[in-house]
Parts: sequence; C-alpha cells; structure tokens
Amino acid sequence: MRPGQDLVAAGYAGLAGSCRIAEERTEELKRWFSASYIEELRKGDSVTACDAYWTAIGASEWEEAGEGGIYTALWNLSGAYMLGFTVDLRKIPVKQGTIEICERYGLNPYRLLSDGCIVLAADNGGRLVERLTADGIAAAVIGCVRGGITREVTYGDVRGFMERPREDELARLRRAPVGDGVKTEKRRT
Repeated sequence: MRPGQDLVAAGYAGLAGSCRIAEERTEELKRWFSASYIEELRKGDSVTACDAYWTAIGASEWEEAGEGGIYTALWNLSGAYMLGFTVDLRKIPVKQGTIEICERYGLNPYRLLSDGCIVLAADNGGRLVERLTADGIAAAVIGCVRGGITREVTYGDVRGFMERPREDELARLRRAPVGDGVKTEKRRT
C-alpha cells in the first residue's frame, strides 16, 4: 500500500452486526418494523474470496472488516503501513436496513460488526470496483491513501479525524437489556 492509491470497500459496512441484532431482538424490532421487513434484515450478504482473487483483480493490499467494523479495518490497514487516508463516509456501502437498526439503537454503522466486508487498496479503484461489481459484489471507491499518518474522515463539507478503534457496537448493545437498548428522544416540557 502506498500514497496515491484508492481505497475501496467491498461488501456492506455493519451488515453482519445488523443481521445479528435482527435475529437477537426480533420481538423488540416488531414495534417499528413489519415481520417481513425484519426477516429481510436478518438475511446476510458477505464477501468471501481468497488472496489470489484480490491480487488478480488489482488489489495490492486488503483488510477484512469484522469486529469493530469498517473503522477498525481502515485503522489497522493504514497502521500496518504507517500511512494516512481520507475517506468519505457517504461513499461507504451500507444497506438501508443497517442504517434503520442503528438509528433505533443509537449505534454507529461504521463501528458495527462487518464480517463479509473488505477494505482494499488499489492503483485504480474505479477499475477494481468494475471487476467487483461484475462479480456481483457491492463495491465503491471510498477514499485514498495519503502520506503521513493522518486518518481523515469526511461527510460532505464536514471534516474530522478518526479516533482509535473502540469496542464493537454490537457488544455495547448486548450489554443493554432487551427493551433498554432503544434510543429514546427527550421531550421538551
């Protein structure tokens, strides 16, 4: 991995975690979603491939996202090379169901269990995305590798810096009793 390369996400951030939440908290989720929608949320979609595949389609390095989500994968990948990056959160593939579950429980989808999601570095991220898409894998160029160690995260015009990885959001939710993990809005009186 070297400065100037593109960063590509293959698969969906937080999907494995949202699937598990849908399985573990089905009854609670029925308060907001239909049974058929919850069943759809429970279906996973993961990327599995061997190292030879990633190399053959143009990736020079990769890191599987898992516990701690895509944020941890980005942190680990850049840390292994002592390089920084810029990533646009709006470009990271996330399924709508994951977003809805995360909103219900006040979770960050980028810090949620992401088994089956891979972060890849490549000289030509656009071409890599084309290959992945042709093979039926959701993918997007999400940023680029930079010199130095700055890990910048953007969301439109808003810029910030990535914090060190934290506990996976799924573990945090599991400590909350069923029914108590729901984010509530405070009312003004």
